[in-house]
Amino acid sequence: MSIQLAILGILSWKSSTGYELKKIFEDSSFMYWSGNNNQIYKALMNMENESFVTSSVVHQDNSPSKKIYTITEEGLKELKKWLVSSPEAPEIKKTFLVQLAWSDLLSNQELSEVLSKYENEIKLQLIMQNEKYRRALHSPNRSTRESLIWEMISENIISTYNNELNWVRETRQKLFENEGVEEKDKMNYQIRVIESKKYIELISTTEPLRTENDALDLVALCWEHETNALMLHYAGLSEDFFKLKTKLAGDIIQKFTNYGIKAAVIVPQDTIQKGRFKEMAMETNKGNHFRLYESKEEAEQWLLK
Repeated sequence: MSIQLAILGILSWKSSTGYELKKIFEDSSFMYWSGNNNQIYKALMNMENESFVTSSVVHQDNSPSKKIYTITEEGLKELKKWLVSSPEAPEIKKTFLVQLAWSDLLSNQELSEVLSKYENEIKLQLIMQNEKYRRALHSPNRSTRESLIWEMISENIISTYNNELNWVRETRQKLFENEGVEEKDKMNYQIRVIESKKYIELISTTEPLRTENDALDLVALCWEHETNALMLHYAGLSEDFFKLKTKLAGDIIQKFTNYGIKAAVIVPQDTIQKGRFKEMAMETNKGNHFRLYESKEEAEQWLLK
């Protein structure tokens, strides 16, 4: 299918500028074009020549003029003609499978690391797709049926990534069930439910939280259990977290903020009061996404607030 048909679909919902079309493509989970300006404007020009769309220039006082494109009756006929045509079979193109096919050349540890990296990529995509589904920035919602259609499209994409995640975990288990390959990312956590409110308490990890990817793993864990509240303990964080010059704390906090995770860390008083970290603690404790507490009771109270 061509980008023209996708553009006609969007214009059947609402008239748009080329820039607005680009943003919709960028934010979409299933319209796979890059949103390249040349590609979009070339398609619009061709469709205008074919009388599928019309355009009008709107002048603005404090901004440049903008060109708005609107679908025509001929454009609607072309779109409906495609909608009733036979659907194409789904394409399955996963470059990782080609990579995996020759991975017997690797040691067990090397192969385990490759699988871990792929698993992390899937988790990141799941986080992004869940966030897009939650925000629903570009969904028409003109009828109950249309809302359900778009909801089922999102569920299709999310279930695809969930299935891939289950597959890579099963692959790892079958490959290494008798080999004793070290699990670097194993997390010991509990799901706490208090008066219908839920949060995840990360009790311990094989290795302390030391990278942005580790933070993304926790975001994925929260999404998996349908909560945005997370409690961490001092022992679960690497020493670099408390050294501001590493910028690790800021990077991790930013990840939690970006993905809407409310995280509380239980930290000993002498650590909270130490040097420049004290300033950061005072600043973060003014916000709504990340706070440091000396006791679990205080942390839990804020998480469930």
